[in-house]
Amino acid sequence: MESGLLQGWTDWHSHILPSVDDGVKHMDDSLKILDFYEKAGVEEVWFTPHIMADTPNETEFLEARFEKFQALYKGSVKIHLSAEHMIDRLFEQRLDEDDLLPYDDKCLLVETSYLNAPLNLWEIFDKIRAKGYYPVLAHPERYVYMGEQDYKQLSRMEVEFQLNLPSVCGLYGREVMSKALWLLKKGYYHLCGSDIHRFSITSASFNNKVLDKEVIKAIEDTMLS
Repeated sequence: MESGLLQGWTDWHSHILPSVDDGVKHMDDSLKILDFYEKAGVEEVWFTPHIMADTPNETEFLEARFEKFQALYKGSVKIHLSAEHMIDRLFEQRLDEDDLLPYDDKCLLVETSYLNAPLNLWEIFDKIRAKGYYPVLAHPERYVYMGEQDYKQLSRMEVEFQLNLPSVCGLYGREVMSKALWLLKKGYYHLCGSDIHRFSITSASFNNKVLDKEVIKAIEDTMLS
């Protein structure tokens, strides 16, 4: 990194916990990512493995794997466990049972299909709040079906937005990058994350050479808010 873009940063969305989902597969690669983070000045990382019908990670299983990782990791980055919850039939069941992995203050990271919204999306957000959680929508810029009116409605519903840093670097294509920059400049984002799945793309995910100073400043404000 050429600047302090990641200095003091908290990564709110990552798939670094090895061998639990489609993210990092081996402990060595997880440690390489965290070593990169240490050198870049990252302070904290939330491990947010998938929980969905196709990857029905049990809470106890993820907690046990995280505790094992904690015992082996000797670096300086503070690591925490949460999850990225897909809004599907399994999510509704676990929400009813309060069997979820939120951030410390009961913020709940959720996602949907990239292509289609769940039929009861708005009702689900209402239900999340009724259960005492604060919904955080992962990478809203990546949902093809969402437009300006959707983002406004979500904001009115007090749903927080989590930016994927690779989105503003163009790693998901021009359309996603354009939406991310629009949402960023409108002040919609509350949290920022890497959504990192592979060590091989870590450095590309944080390439500030493709970002202008205004975007970097907006990202830093989001990261440290």
